[in-house]
Amino acid sequence: MITHTMIVSFEEPIPDSALDQYLSDIERVMLDSGSVQSVVSRRHISVPGEEAVPALIATAIVRFTVADTDALAKAFDAPGLHELIQRWQSRHPYKVAWANHEEPA
Repeated sequence: MITHTMIVSFEEPIPDSALDQYLSDIERVMLDSGSVQSVVSRRHISVPGEEAVPALIATAIVRFTVADTDALAKAFDAPGLHELIQRWQSRHPYKVAWANHEEPA
């Protein structure tokens, strides 16, 4: 089993309702792909002073699990995924960092 963890960072503050919709949209398209076993997303919990750290600070985390690297490759090609990304990028630009990993023991 492989876990794909995305760190999503919107360039400007995003309304809570918009962030909820973005996360819901991502979860739906991933689950609808048939390649993903589970999806979970959570908001970043801010800590005072973190903005002084020269790093990508998350707005939210999205994590999904797949059976193997073939399923992961298929998930990146999920129907509607690229359109969803373009639609959200045009409204609320964001950056994503990610890691593919096994679940920590």
